Amino acid sequence: MTTIQINAMIMGQSYTLACQEGEQAALHHAVAYLDQKMRAIRDAGRIKGTDRIAVMAGLGIAAELLSIQPGGDGSFAGLTVAEWKQSIASMHSVLDDALAPQEKLF
Repeated sequence: MTTIQINAMIMGQSYTLACQEGEQAALHHAVAYLDQKMRAIRDAGRIKGTDRIAVMAGLGIAAELLSIQPGGDGSFAGLTVAEWKQSIASMHSVLDDALAPQEKLF
């Protein structure tokens, strides 16, 4: 297949992204979904900084994915959904601690 490039806007920032020919619609859908999630986080006003917003949106999307794709035994990659959610909450806490000093700069 041929790789093509598309232009996408996420929170007002332009990105050039690559995808396989025929997968443009799926990529546009993913961009729109990510943009909506990031804007919702930004608009809530609790989190500042595009990089932090992107991480939080990514964690939220990962949690959504994990909640709908458990293994046959109720686990995903050896962990239960509850364990994944706890792991994501721990990551959130680590990010809060690591990025807190940056918030003082703005």
